[in-house]
Amino acid sequence: MGNKQTNCHHSYFSQFLPEEQAEIDGLFAAISGGLEVLSCGKNRKSLPIPISLETLQAYLGDALPEKMTVRLYDGMRNVDPMGTNMGPTEYVTKEQFVILMSNLLKGSIGEKSNIILKMLHVPVVNVKASHIREFTEDLITSVVHVLDYRNELKGWNVKKTQDFTSGVKELAIQLFSPLKREMNLKQQKTYWDFDEENNWTSPGECHSDEETDKDHLCCDISLIEDWLLKVPQISTFLNVVIRRGFLVLHSHTELASFIPECKDGREFMSLFNIPAIIYINSHLPTELQYTWKLIFSSHIHGCNFAKFCGNIIDRGPCLLVVKDRDGHIFGGFSSLSWAVKGQFQGDSRSFLFTISPNIAVYTYSGYNDHYMYLNHGQQTIPNGLGMGGQFDYFGLWIDYDFGKGHSKAKPRCSTYNSPQLSAKENFEFDVLEVWAVGDFANEKSSGKKTILDSNIEARCLLEMTGKSRFSDGLRNPCDDEETDE
Repeated sequence: MGNKQTNCHHSYFSQFLPEEQAEIDGLFAAISGGLEVLSCGKNRKSLPIPISLETLQAYLGDALPEKMTVRLYDGMRNVDPMGTNMGPTEYVTKEQFVILMSNLLKGSIGEKSNIILKMLHVPVVNVKASHIREFTEDLITSVVHVLDYRNELKGWNVKKTQDFTSGVKELAIQLFSPLKREMNLKQQKTYWDFDEENNWTSPGECHSDEETDKDHLCCDISLIEDWLLKVPQISTFLNVVIRRGFLVLHSHTELASFIPECKDGREFMSLFNIPAIIYINSHLPTELQYTWKLIFSSHIHGCNFAKFCGNIIDRGPCLLVVKDRDGHIFGGFSSLSWAVKGQFQGDSRSFLFTISPNIAVYTYSGYNDHYMYLNHGQQTIPNGLGMGGQFDYFGLWIDYDFGKGHSKAKPRCSTYNSPQLSAKENFEFDVLEVWAVGDFANEKSSGKKTILDSNIEARCLLEMTGKSRFSDGLRNPCDDEETDE
């Protein structure tokens, strides 16, 4: 029996590199307090002291919320190294600790799913939708908490963003929704049955309380595995909680793009909340996930369309976000630099999104290429900024009469398959902000720019009036190419 336990311990330990094994060894010793010496006659043997909930809480301190600390402890003590199905142990052995660390940090989807089920405070056969949803909320809360505690929010301030609690709930609903759909489908298949006349009956006919009792649908490990495949953020969040909570196996590269660095907006009260920042950032192209830079806010720069255009033109990919008078928060990602044109621009990496009352991202549908549109000063075509849809029926439209817009997407925006983003089809907004996204470390000036090149707002106004720059026909075209690199 002892050999079997030891072999199990070594098989999971082998998933770690030698230096990682030493780190896991040291971590367990630091939590438990080291070794205890057992004597039996003349024989003396040193054994690791098992971990109690109290010693785990003492080690983690305030790094993780108490609810997550308890979940991790339950996950450890429900690990069954011997496969005896004896139920949770009173204390956590080193084998149980190593298996949990191995499964969450290095394990397969099946191994991670198994640990999640052990962290739910209920027997596996009794796991319901409500247990998974609550776990998801605790996980998101723990991620933001530990990053804030470790001073790793990269300039973002939880107190300087929108309501954190509602952001957690909204993101939890979004991440949980694929699992909820699968649970509903499975429930429907389970409840199909024969009526008294031997005809097939549907769940709605047989179970009138089903719609009011969806949170009590049952869940099994196959559904959890499918969920983790569809929602990779769950595995990533668990990874962050373990690595930053325990300060173990930390890799700067692994978490480098998890949350972007905030530039020029540290004391700014953003429309984004931290959970929304993490979620929307994960949908950006990888090379654009490292930095967000505030380039326009109606609170700071005023409600002027020319100023707005001057701040966003030629600034690279951007995130635009709006809060309407009814409290809905929504926006769009423009994959290329904005330019004043009388035609659509951009590419299929662009998307629309909502933050409140729900978090969601709506990507390219393949129907048309109406990704981005920006125009002003021409009477024959619309003047304003639009994303998706078509003239007068944009998925998101900001009118040149700044402060007004529309989201005409009934039933869906043709370009992004998004619903109506705003509370009302034609809306007025309270706040609008724009963040340039990407890596600004390599920004450089060419030395060949004219005064208009450096003054984007003046250049924008000139373009709006239909006038060209005299220097455009005189200087070498290569100058512009070098500047744009």
